[in-house]
Amino acid sequence: MLAEEQTAGRGRLGRAWVAPRGAALLCSIVFRPRLRADELHLVPTAVALAAADAAQHVSGAPIGLKWPNDLVAGDAKVGGVLAEIVTVGGRGDDAGNALVVGVGVNLEAAGVRAVLESDSTERDPIPATGLAELAGRAVARDDLLAALLGSLEGRYGASGRPGPSTMDEYRGRCSTIGKQVRVDTVRRSFLGRVLDVDDQGRLVVESGGDNLALDSADVLHLRDDPGDGSRPDWGP
Repeated sequence: MLAEEQTAGRGRLGRAWVAPRGAALLCSIVFRPRLRADELHLVPTAVALAAADAAQHVSGAPIGLKWPNDLVAGDAKVGGVLAEIVTVGGRGDDAGNALVVGVGVNLEAAGVRAVLESDSTERDPIPATGLAELAGRAVARDDLLAALLGSLEGRYGASGRPGPSTMDEYRGRCSTIGKQVRVDTVRRSFLGRVLDVDDQGRLVVESGGDNLALDSADVLHLRDDPGDGSRPDWGP
């Protein structure tokens, strides 16, 4: 499913996820993966890799991934991927669970930046850029969509499950590994250094002498070294 604009999208921890008309590729893809519950994270991970492949192909610019599934060019966000489990079909044998993965990739970022900057609820707005700015020319939405679906076919295909190299490829493209970060969860905030992303897709952060494995959080890459992470900030 494709959308022309997004006015009330939501990201992690209630962050805004918006795009004016024509400013982005906005689509949702429905999967019925043949995976265990603890493997479902592989699907949005494969989609994020495919989206990064596609964005890099059409723009010619290097595209990385910020944990968990943001597309970035340097420090600027290009797009993102978010997944949700939904029940589809009727009752009884007709009902079942599906995984809906939403993809948003900025074609041009001026409108996106304007909306984010005007949102007083947005904490630490993330710098945004678009593929047209990276490429120095207009980028067609249909070209990006075709590249995304082509890459995804190779990564997911008819098998109903992502390839075995998915997490290794993700780690190789993840710009968050090795970074000093501020981590915001629903319960607390703290500083630390990212050690790894494990095979379950969890972010492994060293903070206060402990290694923490996080399933869900908002992560801010810090430009300046906040120290060795030995003094966590447990503020709100």
